[in-house]
Amino acid sequence: MRKKSIAAAICIFLGLLVGAVGIYKYIEEQQAGKEYEEIQEKAKEKPVSPPSQPEEEPEKPPVEIPIDFETLQNQNPDIYAWIQIPGTAVDYPIVQSPDDNRYYLNHTVSGEQKAEGAIFTEDYNTKTFRDPNTVIYGHDMKNGSMFQSIHKYMDRSFFDTNRGITIYLPDKILHYKIFAAYLYDNRHLLLSFDFWDKEQYGEYLQEIFSMRNMNAFVDKEMEVTTEDNIITLSTCYAGISSQRYLVQAVLESIEE
Repeated sequence: MRKKSIAAAICIFLGLLVGAVGIYKYIEEQQAGKEYEEIQEKAKEKPVSPPSQPEEEPEKPPVEIPIDFETLQNQNPDIYAWIQIPGTAVDYPIVQSPDDNRYYLNHTVSGEQKAEGAIFTEDYNTKTFRDPNTVIYGHDMKNGSMFQSIHKYMDRSFFDTNRGITIYLPDKILHYKIFAAYLYDNRHLLLSFDFWDKEQYGEYLQEIFSMRNMNAFVDKEMEVTTEDNIITLSTCYAGISSQRYLVQAVLESIEE
């Protein structure tokens, strides 16, 4: 009888432990991205510069960057860009670790170890966005933060009417137009394709534009060539480890 009581107590304890872990993970998911709300506010509170004295031959003024990169980089020097996608929740700094490509999978821009991680690139890419294909990673958080909202592009009407992506750098603004959104396998793109090789890059683009998958939306009226610079937003899909959801856009113009 005593053994049954002990066994029952152990079962109750294990049940409570599993329940506590589940509640912790749920709370962590719901709070994902909260620190980024404060970062967004601080990043867009730029100090007003005093008016400069007129010159004899005034030059074209530099583009106004609405992101306070000086404040951001004082907080974390790994921050080098900012991404905004109208119609989605994507409005975040982009980071790149100098020595650990996996660091921002589970660390925020403030260095806290959290499930949401950060929006980041790897050192296989430069930080100039002049690479043929710059891959930007973000988690699919259940509360809609990070890259969860790019799944909106699985809706054809949303894909057709929300095609712009803006990336801010300290000295320029990059404007992109989305040309493709689709489910793909989980291969590491930058280790699987040499995008600097024009032939490989061309074959890769051809593969995208020849897709006939029902889950793929591709604007086949757009022309994207090996002379273009593209970005690829990569996130998980429905917790399936073998798949990634990709949204791709081509650089159309630069303000500087």
